[in-house]
Amino acid sequence: MTPSRNADRPRIDAHEKVLGRALYAADQPFPGLLHAMTVPATIAKGQILSIDTAAAVAVPGVVRVFTHGDFAQIRTTPAARGAYGQPGKGYQPMIGPQVRHRGEPVALVVAETLEAAVEGAEAVTVRYAEEPFSAEMDDSLATPEPEPVSQQASGDAEAAFANAAHIVDVEYRHPQQHHNPIELISTTAAFEDGTLRIYEGTQSAAAFAGGLAGMMGMEPQALRGVSPYTGGGFGQKNGVQEQSVLVASAALLLRRPVKLVMPRGQLFHTASYRPHSRHRVRLAADGDGRLLAGIYETVQQNSRYDGFASDHGANPPRLYGYGAWLGRERIVRVDTQTPGHQRAPHEHPASYATECAIDELAGALGMDPVALRLANDTQRDPLTGKPFSSRHLAACLTRGAALFGWDRWTSEPGALVAANGDRIGLGVACGSYKAAMTPSVTTLRLSANGQCRIATSGHEMGQGLRSVIAAELIEVLGVDPGKLDIRIGDTGHAPQHLTAGSWGAGSAAPAARAAALKLREELAQLTGAALTDEPVHAQLARTRRPFLEVSVDTLPLGKDRQAIEQLRRGMPVVTGPEYPDFLAFSWIAHFAEVHVEPSTRRVRVRRVVSVADCGRVMNRRTAESQVRGGVVWGIGAALRETAESDPRFGGVLNNDLAEYVVPVNADIGAIDVDFIDEPDNRLNISGVKGLGEVAMVGAAAAIVNAVHHATGKRIRHLPIRIEDLL
Repeated sequence: MTPSRNADRPRIDAHEKVLGRALYAADQPFPGLLHAMTVPATIAKGQILSIDTAAAVAVPGVVRVFTHGDFAQIRTTPAARGAYGQPGKGYQPMIGPQVRHRGEPVALVVAETLEAAVEGAEAVTVRYAEEPFSAEMDDSLATPEPEPVSQQASGDAEAAFANAAHIVDVEYRHPQQHHNPIELISTTAAFEDGTLRIYEGTQSAAAFAGGLAGMMGMEPQALRGVSPYTGGGFGQKNGVQEQSVLVASAALLLRRPVKLVMPRGQLFHTASYRPHSRHRVRLAADGDGRLLAGIYETVQQNSRYDGFASDHGANPPRLYGYGAWLGRERIVRVDTQTPGHQRAPHEHPASYATECAIDELAGALGMDPVALRLANDTQRDPLTGKPFSSRHLAACLTRGAALFGWDRWTSEPGALVAANGDRIGLGVACGSYKAAMTPSVTTLRLSANGQCRIATSGHEMGQGLRSVIAAELIEVLGVDPGKLDIRIGDTGHAPQHLTAGSWGAGSAAPAARAAALKLREELAQLTGAALTDEPVHAQLARTRRPFLEVSVDTLPLGKDRQAIEQLRRGMPVVTGPEYPDFLAFSWIAHFAEVHVEPSTRRVRVRRVVSVADCGRVMNRRTAESQVRGGVVWGIGAALRETAESDPRFGGVLNNDLAEYVVPVNADIGAIDVDFIDEPDNRLNISGVKGLGEVAMVGAAAAIVNAVHHATGKRIRHLPIRIEDLL
């Protein structure tokens, strides 16, 4: 059965969310629920000398105040708090007297009410012995790692650069940024049916549960991870949080359910974030605009005690047909919590730097920026020489240019003027993101009355994963959307893979489709004839069976059965973008129009056109929503978002949504979205490549390039502020 183009359907869980019936992790009701609140460290580095809890214990309603003396038995292992298969976090607060970063928990107050927990936490007094620290990667006490953490090379880029007719050599700086999901990070631990269940908005319920079990010295099956919905993950919720094991341990010790919702201000100092980074980009081209070489060197902030890989160099060499490439990546150690994945984690900063450098090269060549990109299109990966499974980036550019009206572009900055005197700028940038997949374990039951239940691997983070699964079941089985029961994000129903990196749809869609096709096949064997176009449950009813159930394990290309066993043990198993015979990426082109007020230099993004090649579009409505969300985040990255670190005391000064500025409705103009919608059937049976991450890649660069086109000023740091343009 060949996959068809999907209709524009409402989100499968929209009704439940609008009515407030979709219960998130912190919404779960439990009798006798206790509330917890952490006490954050007020120093950036040092030792705890004493903790006075007497005033806190005296607060009416406070049940207990936990300190590091209560949690010394917690174990830290390399796998306990990791994500993406990388080494776990090597430091867990509150298991000893040391303080490694500002804001980490140093005490946990548990009370009958939230108000009592907050009052108790404010009453705890802690004495410290402070030590010297570094708050930023440019501090004198920051420690650069002596060797590069990664390197990419193809050909002799240095020689090509030295002999080129046209070159650019520029450095772009990207600031530290924070996620701020609408759903705050929370943990609820409760005993149900003899099992300790941990409810947390997580992107990896299985690895989360397994990591917690290991930290607490429990058997993995004694702990169940549940993530019914995740209200915005974006990479911040893909590992065990600093408070997770503290809440679980408190519930275990008190034998009562305990809930902690971390205040947003504390999350700036306990949760992961996008690290500060520097990007030196050198590009070389001949007189016709053919790219001869790219040399890309990055430096990224990291914590003292953990590893967060720098992977900025993975995508830029794949965007165009470079004759040669050299990439080096280094990290600098500082005294903060560990940074982590944030939407398009390295791809967004990398595209910002390299796509702005491409724009600068177009200026040096006197070429149209779109024409330069089209002239360097390629169907093969410059690093490995392998072909791409599918690549329609040129079509994204040409269709986007037509929809946007790129023919208005002029080579002279500041030449376009609006009727009110605003300077108009037009910018373009491209992006890519790996098309990755994970194994899945799926059980599908179809009843003769039309009820359909599927349990599979994956987490709903607002990206529309339930709608993706529903689309395949509707097409293959003809099920009624109102009779669908989709069970994901719960290790009690199916092994759960880490859902991130745009592989959610690329893994869940083939799993659902494979299960639906197997069910059709088994029903055909029962009936002894090929099935018709009639809904499958009606054909099942004629066999006089109440239901038919199938189970199927799906493996991504290049993986064997061992991947399923790793999935069952809660280990992240991800493959891509490199497969045995090809590389697979999603592609996008963004076009931005900005208006700059001539006296105040206020920048407004009036219009963005984005065209994506993400393989088969599983749901047009949720797909458009994903791209619009990515563009809005790109607007924030280009013009609004930055963490203001305090070099005197450590930590982030603007640690709330009043001062950490994000775009609001008034900042957003028209965002027009289109798709190539060509299935990538070489990759999987659903033809899906992924969209959520690539939606943001290149969006900020298009806006920065548009600001230059409007003003003639090339700003090489984010965000661009009014004072940069005066």
